[in-house]
Amino acid sequence: MINPTTEEAAGNTNPRRLFAFNGGFFFQKRLRRILSLAGYELRFGRTTSEDLIAIWGNSPTAHRGHAMAEKTGASQLYVEDAFLRSLFPGRTGKEPPIGLMIDGTCPHFDPNQPSDLERLLKHEPLDDSVLLNRARGAIERLKENHLTKYAAVDPDLPAPDPGYVLVIDQTRDDAAVTASGANDLRFQEMLVMAQEENPGARILIKTHPETQNGARAGYYSEKDTRDNVALYTDPISPWILLDGAIAVYTVSSQLGFEAILAGHKPRIFGQPFYAGWELTQDEFPLYHRQRRLTRAQLFAAAMILYPTWYDPCRDKLCELEDSLEQLAAQSRAWREDRHGWNAFGMRLWKRKPLQKFFGRYKALTFDKKHSSRPAMVWASKPGPERATRIEDGFLRSRGLGAELVPPLSLVCDDLGIYYDPTQESRLERLITKRATLRPDQQLRAERLIKALKKHRITKYNLGGTSFDLPDGHRILVPGQVEDDASILTGTTGITTNLALLKAARAANPTARILYKPHPDVEAGLRKGQISREDAEALADMVLDQADMAALLKEVEEVWTMTSLTGFEALLHGCKVTTLGAPFYAGWGLTDDRGDIPARRTAQPSLEGLVHAALIDYPRYRDPVSGLPCPVEVALERLATGYIPHPGWGNRLLSKLQGRFASYQSLWR
Repeated sequence: MINPTTEEAAGNTNPRRLFAFNGGFFFQKRLRRILSLAGYELRFGRTTSEDLIAIWGNSPTAHRGHAMAEKTGASQLYVEDAFLRSLFPGRTGKEPPIGLMIDGTCPHFDPNQPSDLERLLKHEPLDDSVLLNRARGAIERLKENHLTKYAAVDPDLPAPDPGYVLVIDQTRDDAAVTASGANDLRFQEMLVMAQEENPGARILIKTHPETQNGARAGYYSEKDTRDNVALYTDPISPWILLDGAIAVYTVSSQLGFEAILAGHKPRIFGQPFYAGWELTQDEFPLYHRQRRLTRAQLFAAAMILYPTWYDPCRDKLCELEDSLEQLAAQSRAWREDRHGWNAFGMRLWKRKPLQKFFGRYKALTFDKKHSSRPAMVWASKPGPERATRIEDGFLRSRGLGAELVPPLSLVCDDLGIYYDPTQESRLERLITKRATLRPDQQLRAERLIKALKKHRITKYNLGGTSFDLPDGHRILVPGQVEDDASILTGTTGITTNLALLKAARAANPTARILYKPHPDVEAGLRKGQISREDAEALADMVLDQADMAALLKEVEEVWTMTSLTGFEALLHGCKVTTLGAPFYAGWGLTDDRGDIPARRTAQPSLEGLVHAALIDYPRYRDPVSGLPCPVEVALERLATGYIPHPGWGNRLLSKLQGRFASYQSLWR
């Protein structure tokens, strides 16, 4: 749903004229874009009573807009950052917001009159089961991904010992503080009350991120500390900090809202939007708020119905879930890449794409033997023992890696790598974790499977030739690259395409066997070719240059060693027989005839396997915006083909590579 304030405007081809007297509205590109998509035409100049005047919260320039509105009779439109904004505070200038709160009445933090948000909380039924289920799922996603308004937090920081009282500081003279009538004395009173109401307990004063960065002063400092009172300045995840608290005290911080979502009933010394709904202990009650709300209802209004959310990859307004997943992708990239990487085993043509993937916050270095940075290595190459291993993701590109087409997805594994069953991988742990899915996770995986099938998405999305297939029970046997790492580590008895074909025919003498050579082998780039005579002696048809996505709709069964085609076949409802130990084998979804690791004991559903393999494990990069992105954006790019061409240099180099394929050991 779109913010009720902008719903009509968003579908209006004649945007409302919106005048602003604050330079930020004109200088901030993202802000202008969201307002434009929401149906407002931003202008500077003379207003009339028919126009709107934009006011940024309670900023120092707000008085200009108020004065002009009083003079002309124009209505005021209040704009603020949404409660889920970006990695960094707006004052840093590092990142624009992913959402705005646009209110036609007053700012959400003003308790003196009902804002549009307060009216939603007071009068909207908030009883729709779909809406509330969305709210519950989104709350869990915030916790799971450690997302907050400014999401550049580190979940791996050591947490303070649990059992403390959390007192939340705010930036001095912030609009949310002054609107509640609070000042230094109020904050001091709150600190005293926290100690008196929790005798003997440790008190942690959580500083505001902007105070930590030196941008704005807070209300507490070292002079407020004593034996049982300490400042806490580490950028830890608020969800971890709230989990260890026995009580939470705040004036009007958003962290108080998150405390409610974390299961607390915080003590409130101001009058924020979340006070007065019987979810808080209010020192200054708001008697015009008499409704009792659940956490899900409060969240639904404040995070789903009220804000205007923006998708920076698709450049359009969107639902909360889309912005949430976008910020999750960006925060993951920041957390993993902010210290920089020292990369090993990276072929020269891969280095530029890798810089785009992993060098957004600090450029990669390559093959520095004595670097203090964390190390990464291409999974099939030698490198430092504790390096994170990198490989192509399962939704890679429109074109082959062997043809030097850059990937849209890469996997990072700090334990092993998905194709090597001789040791545990991070993917195995994720699959085990997803043996149980929440309703929102189940729904997301189901939608992803449906979209993959609808758009015929595979790893390389090459298209290809269609064939008139013979009638009968059709078994697809996909060829593989025989010196591929997944064959070398994941197979024992059957290790060649010819042996695979023989095994499939021996076990299915009356079936229609369809053999599809691997694209890299067909292109002459990799090892694994079967002579035409041998292939036709065992298979009913040899499908050169076949469209894999189309084939999977036409076959009943797939026999494979370790090919990703087996995973893709599961999505299409095919029976899959494995003769090796691919990542998707051993979980109760396939007929396994290879040596499966005994540690694979979980029994995930297909949706659980998909969630782990396509949502949790890979990282995706949008080739259009250049941003880290969720899987849905990558899928959309693959489906539409809207992907910038890698350039003539890559194409020329790939042709030379094909011409000299027999010397591949020189560059592989």
